Amino acid sequence: MFSLEFFPPKTEEGISELFETLTNVKRLHPGFISVTYGASGGTRDRTIEIVKRAKREIGLESMAHLTCVGHSKQEIKKILDEIVTSGIENVVALRGDPPKGEARFVPDPDGFRYASELTEFIRSAYSLCVAVAGYPEGHIESPNKETDWNHLQEKVEAGADVVITQLFFDNRHFFAFEKRMREKGLKVPIIPGIMPITNYNQILRFTRICGATIPHRLVRDLEPIQNDLEAVQQYGIRHAIQQCEELIAHGVPGIHFYTLNKSKATREIINHLRG
Repeated sequence: MFSLEFFPPKTEEGISELFETLTNVKRLHPGFISVTYGASGGTRDRTIEIVKRAKREIGLESMAHLTCVGHSKQEIKKILDEIVTSGIENVVALRGDPPKGEARFVPDPDGFRYASELTEFIRSAYSLCVAVAGYPEGHIESPNKETDWNHLQEKVEAGADVVITQLFFDNRHFFAFEKRMREKGLKVPIIPGIMPITNYNQILRFTRICGATIPHRLVRDLEPIQNDLEAVQQYGIRHAIQQCEELIAHGVPGIHFYTLNKSKATREIINHLRG
């Protein structure tokens, strides 16, 4: 099972382009798509609208991201009510990143502090499939991996049905993470997250933000070709294919692709894997 993640564009033109992309993605028969949830009100509204339209107009099973950032419990309930009324059956429960310009997460006075609290609230009142995030290399704010993985255990104990991981470029991180979580007693599916490298400088920025690391071998190979966009993309596709083949052989229940709203590389990878 393959799934793909997208983010809500900020303009109407971007929305139109996204739905053209989603129409093409439908031909890949993904298990589901997910749509991220921004810290600004307009982007938040677009998340719900996109998942509703993707399911209604295109027939894509859709999963809406939902964060604690800037929301009271009553506002969260209102959003969840809209999700359920719209026929959406899946959500990703996240604490969320601080809004742009803010150094740390500050919960709403009447809101949730942690993704585990949000997960518990959803599970107590709604019949939704709840996914949560896992971090094979540890969350960037966590003092160490074990502390972060204990937090993931709390999210699953709060009622999460599935774990989708942050991106990684070395499968050894995922294997060690999965092994430790199974030792802790987790039985829910753990789906690895893969981001095909399509732009060298962009991926450096992205990994600095999310805390993932790039193996020295990849940096060594990419640096000489970093200004050749096509060469970087083809290298990124080959590396992602190698990652996915190893993960599939390992027996993962699915692979979640971070597309950055550019599905060409992901389409090539999925078509290759399906032979």
